[in-house]
Amino acid sequence: MSRKILRINMSDQSAVYEDIPEKWSKWAGRGLTSAIVLDEVEPTCHPLGPNNKLVIAPGWVSGTPAAPSSGRTSFGGKSPLTGTIKESNSGGLSSKKIAKLGLAAIILEGEPQNGEWYQLVITKDGVEFKDAPDLAGKGMYEVDEILWDQYPNKPAVIGIGPVGEKKLSNAGISVNDPEGKPGRYAGRGGLGAVMGARGVKAIVVDDEGGPGVDIADEDLLKQGRTKLRDAIMEHDLTKPDGGLNTYGTNVLMNIINEAGGLPTRNFSAGQFEGAADISGERVAEMVEKRGGEGMTGHGCHPGCIIQCSNIYPDEEGEAVVSVVEYETAWALGANCGIDDLDYVAEMTYQCNDLGLDTIEAGNTIAIAMEGGQIEFGDKEAALALFDEIREMSPLGRIYGQGVEATAKAFGVHRVPTVKGQSMPAYEPRAIKGIGVTYATSPMGADHTAGYTIAPEIAGVGGKVDPLDEEGKSDLSLTFQAATAFVDSTGYCLFIAFPILDISSGWEGMAESVAGVTGLDITGDDVIDVGKEILRMEREFNKKAGFTAQDDRLPEFMRYEKLPPHNEVWSMSDEELDQVYAWTNGK
Repeated sequence: MSRKILRINMSDQSAVYEDIPEKWSKWAGRGLTSAIVLDEVEPTCHPLGPNNKLVIAPGWVSGTPAAPSSGRTSFGGKSPLTGTIKESNSGGLSSKKIAKLGLAAIILEGEPQNGEWYQLVITKDGVEFKDAPDLAGKGMYEVDEILWDQYPNKPAVIGIGPVGEKKLSNAGISVNDPEGKPGRYAGRGGLGAVMGARGVKAIVVDDEGGPGVDIADEDLLKQGRTKLRDAIMEHDLTKPDGGLNTYGTNVLMNIINEAGGLPTRNFSAGQFEGAADISGERVAEMVEKRGGEGMTGHGCHPGCIIQCSNIYPDEEGEAVVSVVEYETAWALGANCGIDDLDYVAEMTYQCNDLGLDTIEAGNTIAIAMEGGQIEFGDKEAALALFDEIREMSPLGRIYGQGVEATAKAFGVHRVPTVKGQSMPAYEPRAIKGIGVTYATSPMGADHTAGYTIAPEIAGVGGKVDPLDEEGKSDLSLTFQAATAFVDSTGYCLFIAFPILDISSGWEGMAESVAGVTGLDITGDDVIDVGKEILRMEREFNKKAGFTAQDDRLPEFMRYEKLPPHNEVWSMSDEELDQVYAWTNGK
């Protein structure tokens, strides 16, 4: 069975299986979501209107036997937060199950005429449209529990919380994890609001009896995945008992703080005195001390061998939330001046339940603090802000719209956003390459779009001085292109660490893709293929009205010196424009 496109139209509640047109046939994951959005979504449409679409696509290797850490699902559309094209991807159960049903992508389009909420059930037999008034208004923890009780095969549940139902711009899309809990989020860019605008509260994906994934060359796939697995198992960051397995992504907290690049109290400083108290080391210490359901070395999807997730326990050892990762602990912790892990974990739970991106949510709280609504470091008041969002009060709706809306409401001028999306946990004045990625990525400020932290901080792929500006434009473009490729594979982005240091891992990644698809792709082609995806995304943004002037960091970073290095953002506009000059025929 060849892969199919499943087109679901909510206007007439129809579901049609289509052959993949030739122009999309080589794509999967991010490459496919971006190709479909470019071809089928009018770039100037309103993101919440009837002409936007939500595209859901597993990667090239998702659903194939034994491909390591290959359970990422790409979600694409026009972003309500940025107005740009957007791809956000998530772990959890969905990618492999969608792939095993023989689907290359699900296109969710149209909008119900009656204003009702629906639950979609996708199986090998087709799509069932079910009224979902019983799910409307509920948080994702309750939704996931209800749906796992209803369906015995432990399906994937893709859903939106109350924030997505209200179509607020900081609404993410939840995917349940192997325990059936929410917390695996396609968080960035407000795509949960796009799903909400389609009238879909939840999608249940049951792959029981599905045809599986066609494989063009079994031997080549086996060869590639073996090389990649060996590289993952060898690298210090990704091997069992390595940095990520032991401390999760939050192993970076103390490292970035030491480097002076940890954004603190709304990007007013680069170091936080309480960093150690919210670090991965402290999470591991609390897990060991409290025991019970707490754990480190947790996998976010079946087949994950890096296992950088955790389950954070309360004092009685009962699970509070999964996962307290670096970006979350920083956003809800250091950037708000909060150094209490229990409060960070509780706020993370609130984000997971309500359907909020934790990065945008933490930055929004920091803006409210900057604007005088509450004090920096006031953890009780910070947690109480989620009550406003849950009640959908006027103030809560402002918070649910993210950083820029909140900054306008409170008269704040230090607004750490690019193209409307707030910056993650790396200060660009102290780590220059990631600043180039923030500025020029088609997605708005996004560390995962081109993770130059690997060489600038971790020394992966060679050591680069984070404060040095030279060569950072080329570095960022290379990482952006490589990332676009990885985001299309279905592999976790963290395979980047071993494949950058171990050449056989890089070869294996490409070989596994070629083995599944039959495409003539080797390691030498990865960057060029990634650049094809970037070209599509930039084309959409250009048609949407974005120009080089949108590829800039916020003004305050050019004149406010960041302690402790007392650096400003001084890279020239010409250097930033050079990153994508090749798309203009230059």
